[in-house]
Amino acid sequence: MSDNKQVVADINRSIYDFKDVENEKDFYRLEEGLTEETVLKVSEEKNDPDWMREFRLKCLKLYNEIKFPDWGPDIDGLDMDKISSYVRHKSDMKGKWEDVPEDIKNTFEKLGIPQAERESLAGVGAQYDSELVYHNVKDEVAAQGVIYTDLESALHGEYADMIKDHFMKLVPPTDHKFAALHGAVWSGGSFVYVPKGVKVDIPLQSYFRLNAAGAGQFEHTLIIVDEGADLHFIEGCSAPKYNVANLHAGCVELYVGKGARLRYSTIENWSKNMYNLNTKRALVEENGIMEWVSGSFGSHTSYLYPMTILKGDHSKTEFTGITFAGQGQNLDTGAKIVHQGKYTSSSISTKSISKDGGIGTYRSSVVIQNTAKKAKASVSCDSLMLDSISRADTIPGMDIRTDDADVGHEAKIGRISDEAVFYLMSRGISEEDAKTMIVSGFANPVSKELPLEYAVEMNNLIKLEMSGHSNA
Repeated sequence: MSDNKQVVADINRSIYDFKDVENEKDFYRLEEGLTEETVLKVSEEKNDPDWMREFRLKCLKLYNEIKFPDWGPDIDGLDMDKISSYVRHKSDMKGKWEDVPEDIKNTFEKLGIPQAERESLAGVGAQYDSELVYHNVKDEVAAQGVIYTDLESALHGEYADMIKDHFMKLVPPTDHKFAALHGAVWSGGSFVYVPKGVKVDIPLQSYFRLNAAGAGQFEHTLIIVDEGADLHFIEGCSAPKYNVANLHAGCVELYVGKGARLRYSTIENWSKNMYNLNTKRALVEENGIMEWVSGSFGSHTSYLYPMTILKGDHSKTEFTGITFAGQGQNLDTGAKIVHQGKYTSSSISTKSISKDGGIGTYRSSVVIQNTAKKAKASVSCDSLMLDSISRADTIPGMDIRTDDADVGHEAKIGRISDEAVFYLMSRGISEEDAKTMIVSGFANPVSKELPLEYAVEMNNLIKLEMSGHSNA
């Protein structure tokens, strides 16, 4: 008698898992570990102004004082004594694609970055390990007064004071241990400034590739969208798989002015040896709108909770996210919202899929302060487990300081419905196709929020190849 079993294949990561060997001739790499000497070497490489060098050293002191988190997924496998904080190609950043070194260019060609730039993006920044290797913005966007450049260049240009006024003010290094680590050894990332009233019609994108084994990536993204302006920014991340731990501890700080709108879309497909301990935060002024679209598919362990502070009256935010946790993955993701202004509104809608013993945890914090009269907040988190050995948890936190608010929360955790599968099969659809359709439909609310080409990438990442096998 045959025993029919359904097999859900892992995400096909072959497009991301190719590797280029990094040799001493072409690459500079700091020794593993984190010391004052390490931080000063990074600062020297970056040609930091004095204030930044001192800031890095203060962050290192904080890092050594702050304890590791005593909640969430286990990160005992992360040993900073075995992580190199800085790896770069010996070539400098290029403004023309044909000038990028061949080995790096081949990597990004395989990932489709130049094609995406030509077809649908207003500007691209491409980071390889610790440094940007390519940055370009279309003439028509630059003509609008939009600044899109690497953060290091901006630190020495006409926007140096603006960066000093905003850098790690939203995410202070005292926030947690890995924020302090980031402040000490940050490298790479982008600076974006959209002037008042300017609407950027096509997206800007940064893409981060961590190719080196046993390394950390600590890029810093700072975006300021001035009053009445509008921007869509896309962030993509990937890395090949190694048998040693890698670390991603980037930082994203977003400032949304009065009546402005910012959409920040992320597709993260780190490899399963990655510890993804990223921090993202936005501050929204009166009548401003902050939209997050987040897809988390890779990494061994994630702590990821983009935060929005609704400071101004009538400001609003929407967070739409999906997480896929497979074998050996523990992905702890969600969102944080702080309502400060009156008539503020927030909406969180997340989906998680877990399989093969993967653990997906939704963790959120919604705070409505006593100043946030007439605030509205809604939270919806759905989890789908594809087998009996996987796990899904929801840990919502709500702190309501006024009785003049409207707050709702809904959570669902379950498996693929036998009734839904039976219904589709009764319409002539095979069991395998029925389950595939259900999972694809489950993820659809997120993919439809992305531009077409990125929705296609996301759907490819979460495409579940379900096939029947029989054993005698």
